[in-house]
Amino acid sequence: MQDQNNLSETKIEDQKIINNKELNLFEALIPVVILMCLLAYNIFFVEDQEWFGSYTNQIILLIGGLVAAGVGLFNKVSINTMGKEIWENLKSVFVPIMILFLVGALAGTWLVSGIIPAMVYYGLQVLNPDIFLPASVIIAAVISIATGSSWTTSATVGIALIGIGTALGISPGMIAGAVLSGAYFGDKMSPLSDTTNLAPAMAGTDLFTHIKYMSITTIPTILITLIVFAILSATIDTSGSADVSELLTTISSTFNITPILFLVPGLVIALILFKTKPLIALASGIIAAIIFAFIFQPNILDNLASTKFQAIINSIFTDTNIVTSNEKLNELFSSGGMNGMLWTIYLITCAMFFGGIMDGIGALSRITNALLKLATSAFGLFASTVISCLGLNVVASDQYLALVIPGKMFKKAYEDRGLAPENLSRTLEDSGTVTSVLIPWNTCGAYQSGVLGVGVGEYFVYAIFNWLSPFTTLLFAALNIKIKQLIEK
Repeated sequence: MQDQNNLSETKIEDQKIINNKELNLFEALIPVVILMCLLAYNIFFVEDQEWFGSYTNQIILLIGGLVAAGVGLFNKVSINTMGKEIWENLKSVFVPIMILFLVGALAGTWLVSGIIPAMVYYGLQVLNPDIFLPASVIIAAVISIATGSSWTTSATVGIALIGIGTALGISPGMIAGAVLSGAYFGDKMSPLSDTTNLAPAMAGTDLFTHIKYMSITTIPTILITLIVFAILSATIDTSGSADVSELLTTISSTFNITPILFLVPGLVIALILFKTKPLIALASGIIAAIIFAFIFQPNILDNLASTKFQAIINSIFTDTNIVTSNEKLNELFSSGGMNGMLWTIYLITCAMFFGGIMDGIGALSRITNALLKLATSAFGLFASTVISCLGLNVVASDQYLALVIPGKMFKKAYEDRGLAPENLSRTLEDSGTVTSVLIPWNTCGAYQSGVLGVGVGEYFVYAIFNWLSPFTTLLFAALNIKIKQLIEK
């Protein structure tokens, strides 16, 4: 049975990819090839990769969709048919888009209420020189789960950990690998993460089912990562002390830090465990955070706007920046609210336009059938998905496209194999989200190496969680461990 909390109110599992016997494989691949060529041109020849401004990827997807429409018209597919498929695709992601808006509001309200700062505050206190590397993994994971952003984690606490660890005589590559392993674990498992929302939206499952199912492969991988870093810590000599007192003092002087704040994330977790619909669970977390903001952080609200109410409204809908005496923390204590989710929402919408036309002209069916001839088993399907995600991370240099395009291409194939959509969403994250940081020219790899001051080649081997995740998902598929069927007998 399909999960009652499925994000798609239009039952996207019932949507059929149109077959078009007039369309050959070469014609079906034309929009995909042009899409890849445009992305490659943007990456290698356009300064700052902003051919069309900050929405370059979205525009390229629209261009790909128009090319697909041209192929469809050449093969006598009506505009009405393509339009209907676009509309069906857009309807299928209405609830995921609502979830993304609530996630943006949740991030903003959890910031002004002191919940995220409290997680950072208590997370930093885990540091101990004797277990610095595994502690760094845990700290980065906690903060990334709280913020939903591996980028923000690296740019704040990651930089601090690099400085502290280097002072202790630990290799910067090891520290960066530990930070990125924890940061991308948190990014994968956080309901605040845009990629964690994007993957189930593409596959056709709901956010919390996706996170729960993803934990089957993700938790063993992070445990292995922690064990390896614990062994590494035991084999290296450290000197000095891990001094985070300045960061702790800044946080405690800026916010009213108390363990009571953890009641709010506890409430959301409890609602999730009781199988409350995601919209209700997230909305409850927002309301509770607003109440706690008035109770525990009145000074923060007064400093952010002319009235406390206006500060709350801003945290929900627009940018919120809490300035502290420590520049390292200023980026961490900022949020874009619902407005910060628009980039991802536009990407999803453009992907639905591209995918809808590809559906309508029969191109997805033709390409999927060709792939299925190569993937003669369920394992072959998982392997094809992993290879596609890795390939797009290399070619497209963007983790979002590494989720969007394979997600749309393979969704119907998983359904035809009788596999639940969370198999696809998990594989997308295990191979698309986490490996992006291992590619030097990928946006993630370039960003992380620049922020941490450590080259991809230096931290590649130590980013254990990131390169181990695709192997873990393939191992589980090969051994048929926890592979959920679409219809359970």
